[in-house]
Amino acid sequence: MHEIERIAAFVERAHWEMLSEEARRALKIRLLDSIGCAIGALQGRPVRAVREQVNAFGGTGEVTLIGGGKTAPDRAAFYNGTLIRYLDFMDFYTARKQTCHPSDNVAAVLAAAEDRGRSGRDLLVATAISYQIQARLLEEAPVQSKGFDHTVQQAYSVAAGVSKALGLSGAQTAHAMALSGVAQQGMIAVREGHLSQWKGIASAHHGAAALSCTYLASRGVTGPLGIIEGRLGLEEALAGRFYIDWENEDLERVLRSSVKRYNAEAHTQSIVEAVLDLRREHRVLGENPASIAQVEIDVFEQAYNIVAPGGKEAGDKDDVHSKEQADHSIPYIVAVALLDGQVGPAQYEPERIARADVQELLHRVHVDDARRLTRRYPDELPCRVRIRLANGAKLALEKVDYLGYFTRPLSWNEVVSKFTDLAEQNAGLELAARIVELVDGLEVHDVRTLTALLAGARRSVSERSGVRRAS
Repeated sequence: MHEIERIAAFVERAHWEMLSEEARRALKIRLLDSIGCAIGALQGRPVRAVREQVNAFGGTGEVTLIGGGKTAPDRAAFYNGTLIRYLDFMDFYTARKQTCHPSDNVAAVLAAAEDRGRSGRDLLVATAISYQIQARLLEEAPVQSKGFDHTVQQAYSVAAGVSKALGLSGAQTAHAMALSGVAQQGMIAVREGHLSQWKGIASAHHGAAALSCTYLASRGVTGPLGIIEGRLGLEEALAGRFYIDWENEDLERVLRSSVKRYNAEAHTQSIVEAVLDLRREHRVLGENPASIAQVEIDVFEQAYNIVAPGGKEAGDKDDVHSKEQADHSIPYIVAVALLDGQVGPAQYEPERIARADVQELLHRVHVDDARRLTRRYPDELPCRVRIRLANGAKLALEKVDYLGYFTRPLSWNEVVSKFTDLAEQNAGLELAARIVELVDGLEVHDVRTLTALLAGARRSVSERSGVRRAS
């Protein structure tokens, strides 16, 4: 049996009763969080470009676009996936050598589940499968050091989740993952150096492509079943030899994923919490930025490489002029947190990024790679923050995690609050409350009832002209 067939057998036998109550609740939290991120992104400039292209390309189908409209499943997966991803406010999963965003799977799985008229239970199980497979491959088969992105593992996880939503056989699922896996190897260059808008779109593109591959497999198209262990397959070409006991795998990995509390890159979440804690305790920090002489941040290696000036993949994080650069720059994120007392979509509006106060302060933020902190990652998300004031006073705070990391998860009510903040302007409070209620009891509803609500955000958008989200 090929390795891909072992994974497919795991997908085929997975079922609702395998999920603990804690995992079921966590899946609902991730789904609600993803929907909130999507509704909050409806006015993003690249999002509008994707919508224009989806409309121009057409496509026969009855799958819902968040905010209104119907299209083919692959186009819905692309557009809705872009919405979920664009704000960079969605969940994440930390392994020692690579990080991913499991909610990158949601749009494609949702599209397939709606297309086939599945139940809420079916959607949650298929989503859990995607989370499990992407997380386990990320842990055992990391590819970042070879220059490849987490969309490599996503190719397999989306195909698996979509296969479950479509009700495919084990053989069809194996071919779906083989087709998707061989076709998609996204490069880490998408988040290296001067970041482009593709950073917020790439995983949606890969998700839609994986869905297309899965539909082809459902029609009998075959793929290379030796894609993992075969000559020049995933192991030999990128990941090295690895083993996962799929025969005894569960569906609980969602519990080790984390929800962002702040609209910033995953590894900066503890830093933001520390900075905001210091700001609340010492009000002068927000009232007079000139009082801040220097900010020093100690981080673990993964954070340093990705979002710190001088990191291996980071590029120049002191030259910040776009949303994509800003939400992946520790200096900008720290500076705007000190100035505004929050880090949300509003902190990435072009006029906020360009303002002199933040542009000046970010150059007084310095980041160091601390080996001791690296040893504690990813069981912790540690950081040290030291602020030296112009009058010579020194402030310091160390964090091991933040409220939202898997070690200290957000409650349902806390995620509802985040969702409402994101959805209110583009959907209105009444519709937001109805979505919350439906997701809370999703197992007794069908998917099309949920997507009908998601389409309703369009009316609120048209009624609230002049309201914009991060772009």
